[in-house]
Amino acid sequence: MKHTKTEKRERRKMHIRKNLNGTSVKPRVFVFKSNKYFYAGVADDEKSIVLMSKMVHKKEEDIVKMAKTFASDLKKKKIEVAVFDRSGYRYHGLIAAFADELRNNGIKI
Repeated sequence: MKHTKTEKRERRKMHIRKNLNGTSVKPRVFVFKSNKYFYAGVADDEKSIVLMSKMVHKKEEDIVKMAKTFASDLKKKKIEVAVFDRSGYRYHGLIAAFADELRNNGIKI
């Protein structure tokens, strides 16, 4: 039985999410890529709420800028430590650039 690309990613995502949980002390930073845009957000899974989310065009330089503002917004909310949820994507390219820039700006993930 063949699975589509999105079905495979959803399976990987569920495999990752069964072990990852965001709390109010250590929230979950999640990402999503569409064909045109890159989305990132912060979620508290205990309360089932999204604390913050941002969207930007899918270019590496835009994503790096967004990660800087994302990190500063997290610090304003007094969040220094987070769990990174790559949502089933490989950790390379845009995903890695976003996560590395968060780390460079003082967010521990």
